[in-house]
Amino acid sequence: MQLYPAIDIRQGRCVRLLRGRTDHETVYSQSPEEIAQKWKEQGATYLHVVDLDGAFTGAAGNRASVVRMLERVEIPIQLGGGIRTPESVEKWLALGVRRVILGTAAVEHPEIVRQAVDRWGAERIVVGIDAKAGRVAVNGWTSGTSCSSLELAHAMKAAGVRRIIYTEIDRDGTMNGLDTGATARLARESGLRVIASGGVASLDDLERASRSVADGLEGVVLGKSLYEGTIDLSEAVRKYQSDS
Repeated sequence: MQLYPAIDIRQGRCVRLLRGRTDHETVYSQSPEEIAQKWKEQGATYLHVVDLDGAFTGAAGNRASVVRMLERVEIPIQLGGGIRTPESVEKWLALGVRRVILGTAAVEHPEIVRQAVDRWGAERIVVGIDAKAGRVAVNGWTSGTSCSSLELAHAMKAAGVRRIIYTEIDRDGTMNGLDTGATARLARESGLRVIASGGVASLDDLERASRSVADGLEGVVLGKSLYEGTIDLSEAVRKYQSDS
């Protein structure tokens, strides 16, 4: 199972939001690249990075921070937040990002996902499915849709996608526990590889997730649990890390 320490960047700082709300922000560092180095030193082999300003506006807002991160740590980065055109996909991949995460674009312009997969391959393009009460949200989680998570997953599989990141918005940043059951069910029913995100609180969550690898749950994003110290990354890597 692959573990992904999360680095969310807003206005050049490393932050965590509660359920995606900007009025519930906690700043953990003024230097995201130092956090990236910290996680690497503790055993991270992949990073999950989100440009929050990009997610809210649709335009890259933290390019300099991401570039410094790419220069400082030599481990793969998957990046999401405001990437909604083929041009922005190309720019980030050219800078050295290993995978690009498409979220809003997957709902509003699914043809972009198909084009991206055709051009750069399914290992470079990931779709982020962020849901609240079973319905997908877009534009930095500020807009709801009538599309269900499973409907979008099926559509993305038809577009050539192999991997999605599934986030339960109401759990994100809460440390109320990962909903492994819903995530594993989405993996089984869609036939896609799924990276789980939202609510991870302790090693118990990772233990439960590890039991669903056969269902297609291939990884877990670790956010607030790392920053608040309820999970020690070195220990988590030692117990649950494996190549995906």
